[in-house]
Amino acid sequence: MATSSPQPSFLATRRGKLTLTFLCAVGFLDFLDISIVNVALPQIGHHLHFSIQNLQWVASGYLLTYGGFLLLGGRAADLVGRRRILVTGIIVFTLSSLTAGLAQSSGVLIGARLAQGLGAALMSPAALSILTTSFNQGTDRLKALGAWGAIAGSASAVGVLLGGVLSGGPGWRWVFFVNPPVCVILLAAAFRLISGEHRRAPLANFDSAGAVLVTAAMLLLVYGLVRAPDVGWGKAKTIVELAGAAVLFVLFVINEQRHHNPLVPLSIFRIKGLAAADVTQVIAVAGFFSMFFFITLYMQNVLDYSPTKAGAAFIPITLGAAASSVVCSRVFERTGTRPLIVGGALLAAGGVYWLSRIPVHGSFLTDLLPGFLIMSFGLGAVFTGVQTAANAGVPPDKAGLAAALVNASFQVGGALGLAIFSAIATSHTRHLLTEHVALPKALTSGFRWALTASSIFLVAAAVIALRTTNTRGEPIPAAEEEGVTLNAEPTSRPISEVA
Repeated sequence: MATSSPQPSFLATRRGKLTLTFLCAVGFLDFLDISIVNVALPQIGHHLHFSIQNLQWVASGYLLTYGGFLLLGGRAADLVGRRRILVTGIIVFTLSSLTAGLAQSSGVLIGARLAQGLGAALMSPAALSILTTSFNQGTDRLKALGAWGAIAGSASAVGVLLGGVLSGGPGWRWVFFVNPPVCVILLAAAFRLISGEHRRAPLANFDSAGAVLVTAAMLLLVYGLVRAPDVGWGKAKTIVELAGAAVLFVLFVINEQRHHNPLVPLSIFRIKGLAAADVTQVIAVAGFFSMFFFITLYMQNVLDYSPTKAGAAFIPITLGAAASSVVCSRVFERTGTRPLIVGGALLAAGGVYWLSRIPVHGSFLTDLLPGFLIMSFGLGAVFTGVQTAANAGVPPDKAGLAAALVNASFQVGGALGLAIFSAIATSHTRHLLTEHVALPKALTSGFRWALTASSIFLVAAAVIALRTTNTRGEPIPAAEEEGVTLNAEPTSRPISEVA
């Protein structure tokens, strides 16, 4: 029951701090598994006898189901109960990670990665919606979303670092074995910190057609984007896949307009600035995610870094993004989110452009570190600001959907960036190889073209961010029954392969 008196700060309590730590750990694990396998791919391909074409699906399979099922997972959290969906996702993620680590064939590993993505698609929006509805005061909300933005911004760099350390040490299987022990802790914490929902009304009028249409559309879109660099953007197969996804989205919108209990109430897009924040993230992530991909390949295939050394090189990005997120979450109260998103995107564009100047005989201190530091501060500002702006003004009963939308924008952005920029890098590299240019020089030139395009995308993200809500973390009304009430007391393709 809402009252006129100000609510005490939940984040100031020990339980509040533990709850925020738990929710951020869930998000961190999901984001981490996007990039943790990248450095281990050569070992995986060798040990399980992957073909060059199929090896990419160890990374892309996770993105496919993560992005494909996000909207369904987020809305299911709103309708069925957030803890139920969160726990289900953790269990799926645990079992699939264990299966991946034990895999003795390429088919089993790819299947396990697809299942991992499904688990993440259930976990991530459920956790973020619990966060936004639990920490619903202005200051608490900004700090909580700032922490979430920090883990989203730094997880890719930590994933590359951890993947390098594990694959260079105990072996590639530990890239997956590291997940189950963490998941067991998270599962226990979910029951300890988050209360169960009241029994909900039967979903007799559940929008099953909408669920099928939007999931199929997302799966086909991500699949088409992931395959485009290999198949070719102008090929009939790619055109049919992307056009098919567009048709499914149109049918989904028509269905949502007519259904009296839609899976995705289109009214959510009337919330000021929400769509702009999500689109900003799509374009920004396309630039950020591609940067990690190409610089990792550059360090290993041109500079001859070991997996461990390549992973360790990203430590400055992790530290810079975390520091930036902490600072920004405090500054938002005075400036609002929009100036920091715009400024962060422009700063990141400058950092990525610096990296686009990499030479064949590069130095970490002069050619990589400055760009890493500049980019990392912009990355922290963008992710923290977008997470806050994309959840501003969202009512509690649609928090799961809003969380799914902002997470889906992350996955689509990653797939879109790799599809576009891999095509640019590969095309340029192949052209130089036909002219008998040495492989290291051809690879580096392709990476430079792709990174330049990535920096342009980040500038575009800054322009789009001008349409986001300039929120300062105003509180949202708390709902007595939203399935997120908290217990008062503890109760419990690598480019190098083109040659």
